[in-house]
Amino acid sequence: MGKKELKFNSKAIHGGQQPDVAYGAVMPPIYQTSTYAQPTPGGHKGYEYSRGANPTRTALENAVASLENGKFGMAFGSGMAAIDAVMKLLVLGDEVICTRDLYGGSYRLFKGVYEKYGIKFRFSEMVDMQELTSQINENTKLVWVETPTNPMMNIIDIEVVSKITKAHNVLLAVDNTFATPYLQRPLDLGADIIMHSATKYLAGHSDVVVGALVVKDQELADQLYFIQKSSGGICGPMDSFLTLRGIKTLHVRMQRHCENGGSIAKYLENHAKIDKVYWPGFAHHPNHEVAKKQMSGFGGMISFVPKGGSYEDAIKIVENLQIFTLAESLGGVESLVGHPASMSHGSIPKEEREKNGVVDALIRLSVGIEDVEDLIADLEQALN
Repeated sequence: MGKKELKFNSKAIHGGQQPDVAYGAVMPPIYQTSTYAQPTPGGHKGYEYSRGANPTRTALENAVASLENGKFGMAFGSGMAAIDAVMKLLVLGDEVICTRDLYGGSYRLFKGVYEKYGIKFRFSEMVDMQELTSQINENTKLVWVETPTNPMMNIIDIEVVSKITKAHNVLLAVDNTFATPYLQRPLDLGADIIMHSATKYLAGHSDVVVGALVVKDQELADQLYFIQKSSGGICGPMDSFLTLRGIKTLHVRMQRHCENGGSIAKYLENHAKIDKVYWPGFAHHPNHEVAKKQMSGFGGMISFVPKGGSYEDAIKIVENLQIFTLAESLGGVESLVGHPASMSHGSIPKEEREKNGVVDALIRLSVGIEDVEDLIADLEQALN
């Protein structure tokens, strides 16, 4: 069976990978080198200088591209470096339409860095497609989508948005960090660019900071490779190796993340001290049917608001948790808890983030792969 025919679980282990050409190593070696010997000028074996390419990074890029059913992968020093590379496709006067509920780091890069270079950012709920269409004009070059969104777990219909962007000759980029290719593959739904903070679920062990892009189109890939090489925001060989190792267990980890996430979402939904729970697996979630259509599961990310909705109550809960670690980031094997208003979304003005539901009492959980009974017991003691 050829590797293009592999099912996802097999592809996570074998996709895009070959034994090392030097000695047949099963795992790609860590090529901890900055440069490569050439017998004659330009007579290299595909590698000249590690900013341009490194065999360990190539192995990671091939693996991520395979998972997303793409043709070309690029690995970066962080998710933000990957997003930065996409922004460098744009020029003065271009416009970008983004999901209104947006990761704070993305908002900071868009509004705090690129807006001053003459790129305009518009925001859309992307629920009413007429509203989205009405925002597109001759200067619109990119639509940037998160789904599920961070931290409100809103679901955007990628296939419907892609039909609009294609009709207007606009690129569609999807941040697939929360869902991972285990749950959804946006290129198959019409997206042009996939972005991952591979720091999160792809690597999965909270020990690297890595970003990735995946595309199908050769011309777009060439532009992004040029930006990657020119700007130099690449990840090193050790981080590439660790991320690739993490990817090999993505399927089994995500299965447990989804199982635990579902159990904890239902526990919180029925708890007397919880006011709202945001998780796309609920039938009452506004876009639950879209989530069912484009995702194979609902993930391990959950946000909730305790009754009373006070900042003080939220802080007390997050500080009292013992197994859930209060920390930035998400997607590791260990369960984490965050307070978006003061942590991941602190860079968004209060008025703006509260319009999107990121109130001071909102708590975000990244549900890990521990025994779910222990996680529920931890939440129980923190809530009481």
